[in-house]
Amino acid sequence: MALKTGEQYLASLDSLNISSHILGRPVDQLAGHGLVAPSRRAVAYTYDAAHDPACRELFRVVSPLCGQEVNRFTHLHACAQDLVNKVKMQRHCGAATGCCFQRCVGLDAANAVFSTTFECDQRHGTPYHARFRDYWAWVQQEDLVVDGAMTDPKGDRGKRPSAQADPDLFLRVKERRDGGVVISGAKLHQTGMLNSHEILVMPTMTMRPGEEAWAICCAVPVNAPGVRYIYGRQASDTRKLEADTLDVGNPVFGGQEVMTVFEDVFVPAERVFLDGEVDFSGVLVERFASYHRQSYGGCKVGVGDVLIGATALMAAMNGVEKAGHIREKLIEMNHLNETLYACGLACSHEGQATAAGNFQVNLLLANVCKLNVTRLPYEIARLATDIAGGLLGTLPSAADLNDPATRPYLLKYLAANPAFTVIDRVKVLRLIENLTAGAGAVGYLIESMHGAGPPAAQRIMIERQAGMEGKMAAAKRLLAIA
Repeated sequence: MALKTGEQYLASLDSLNISSHILGRPVDQLAGHGLVAPSRRAVAYTYDAAHDPACRELFRVVSPLCGQEVNRFTHLHACAQDLVNKVKMQRHCGAATGCCFQRCVGLDAANAVFSTTFECDQRHGTPYHARFRDYWAWVQQEDLVVDGAMTDPKGDRGKRPSAQADPDLFLRVKERRDGGVVISGAKLHQTGMLNSHEILVMPTMTMRPGEEAWAICCAVPVNAPGVRYIYGRQASDTRKLEADTLDVGNPVFGGQEVMTVFEDVFVPAERVFLDGEVDFSGVLVERFASYHRQSYGGCKVGVGDVLIGATALMAAMNGVEKAGHIREKLIEMNHLNETLYACGLACSHEGQATAAGNFQVNLLLANVCKLNVTRLPYEIARLATDIAGGLLGTLPSAADLNDPATRPYLLKYLAANPAFTVIDRVKVLRLIENLTAGAGAVGYLIESMHGAGPPAAQRIMIERQAGMEGKMAAAKRLLAIA
């Protein structure tokens, strides 16, 4: 099948007939819903980009798996350059949409599952790798969006899955039937779930002997019986429902997070890729996390490009673009953003082949990348808030601009550099607000902190991967210490 356009992708979503609870109400027609439509457009962009002469080469690649040209968002990395191109593609998408474009989790999950199933089969004689190869070749040929689902509710964090008051607080195999398994539980924070065709379920952490029921990896169609969706809130999200889009900040694109409930969902055996092999649950989690930590060196940088550009534009609109302290702050914002990008590229360039043949990022550098992401976007946002000024938090609404009684006052007293209109100044302020304190801050800031694991998770991996014994040995050699 040829690579889909954005329009064809949206039509394929509509054919799934999925519904969700949104703001306390069941919604069957998601396509026209004001909270959902911006996130659908963001995903559609990743399809249209594959047809854009300006960037199509970055988005298209011939897959060794199916032998056809596929969208890079479904590609299994075949070399280090593929890892590099992934980061470049993600930066491009972030800059083009100014938000989370929602396809990275599935891509990262697929690459982790591909190598993990191969090694599991080698040790245990399981049939998972061949199943996954067939499944993913189908995903590539159909040009689908797959949502990677890892994060369980976890309940009491001080207790293991089997010790929870409710065993469903970690998604599990509840029952075995002829030809498959029945799973029960939930996945939280699912980015772009309602914009996907498929769900790739993974265990949320390393499981131990006795926890085999929770060591499950499988694929589920988004419209499978028993799967339920509850839409997440974002700061200022109901602005998207207003007739005038001026206060939205990002008038075209947006992100999406969903609580996904699996209520006795049957999964056929051919869609099961790990089932009770606890010794590979941690391998899968670690590899997925590393791929996703690499991703943040691309997507967050692209959104950072938008925020930096808007901040520089606001400085010009305020007439202070030549002030020394403003220029220094903009330089610092660029320095921080490019540092994130450098980390994303570094862990990609240092990637190596797995036993399965696809390429894995450098684990140490991927975790360094993500640990920086938990900090630097917040500093970029702080500097943007500093430069933008207090109007970021006190600007009157679009309704006031449209009201004949108040519009003249706003046009008079919100004027600054005469080279720019008041309306354009409001647009830029709202975009900065969106990314630093509004709906866009979910993808740019909160996700930077907690997506792919919070800072403590990266510190644990850095400690494991830092090679301290080798570094101590180097010091001993230098000092002739036995």
